[in-house]
Amino acid sequence: MKIAILSNGPGNYSTKRLVEEAEKRGHEVRVIKYKNCYLALDDKHPDVLYEGEKLKNFDAILPRISNNMTRYGCAVVRQFEMQGVWTSAASVAITRARDKLRAAQILAKYDVDTPKTLVSRNTSDIDDLLGQIGLPVIIKLATGTHGNGVILADTRKAAKSALQAFYLYNEDGTNILLQEFIKESAGTDIRAFVVGNKVVAAMQRASLDDDFRSNLHQGGQGTLVKLTAEEKRTALKAARAMGLHVCGVDLMRSARGPLVLEVNASPGFGIEKVTGIDVASKIIEYIELNAPRHNGKDRVGA
Repeated sequence: MKIAILSNGPGNYSTKRLVEEAEKRGHEVRVIKYKNCYLALDDKHPDVLYEGEKLKNFDAILPRISNNMTRYGCAVVRQFEMQGVWTSAASVAITRARDKLRAAQILAKYDVDTPKTLVSRNTSDIDDLLGQIGLPVIIKLATGTHGNGVILADTRKAAKSALQAFYLYNEDGTNILLQEFIKESAGTDIRAFVVGNKVVAAMQRASLDDDFRSNLHQGGQGTLVKLTAEEKRTALKAARAMGLHVCGVDLMRSARGPLVLEVNASPGFGIEKVTGIDVASKIIEYIELNAPRHNGKDRVGA
């Protein structure tokens, strides 16, 4: 098969692993820096051009779109979709997952359990908001990533100050969310890596100090964890709700059961180092089973 990986470059660890496994299985792989692509908006020829070349005849694309390039990256994915190229992550699904407010609405619609979340554009409502959600409270930007744009407020005064600061410096109008603090999981969460209809790997992430954030990018440490049947069902339910076939689902263990924090459309591969599980090969296998070849032959494995 001919596979394009849309990435920031071949030096990225996850990209290198995907290239290694795809080539090992006999596929032709090309890494495309999607931010350097340009698009020909013609109703008859929706071309993607890269370094002066029209990109054609790919069996599949594998988007690895960074958070700060979501809008343009998804436009490139959409252009391939217009050509009829199979993608492991649809542009609309990536866009949904990147907007924390939209994602929360979708998860609620499909009855996926999450921490209680409130959204408001008015700091004068703080007393009513805190009355509903309680203290301490987590306040986060809807577009934050890797634990950035997230704070924990212990008091009403701190919460109000944080909200006012976010609104004051949030010039692009990004939504701000208030989320219930789950005391029993403070500083820990679980990353479940979903491929197709299976959770192929899972790790628990824990902060190494008193930071309530467990992200590896914030210095958290990952360890192998065994998920319960309910946790696996919850992760798969969240992935299906978001329309993502390859994703990372972040969970918290609470007194009322597993709660979904986030669905990541482009999860990192640090989980391979923690668990020893070859996640990259499972993604390539999924592509083999689901992406039709451009020459019209039956799907591999079908």
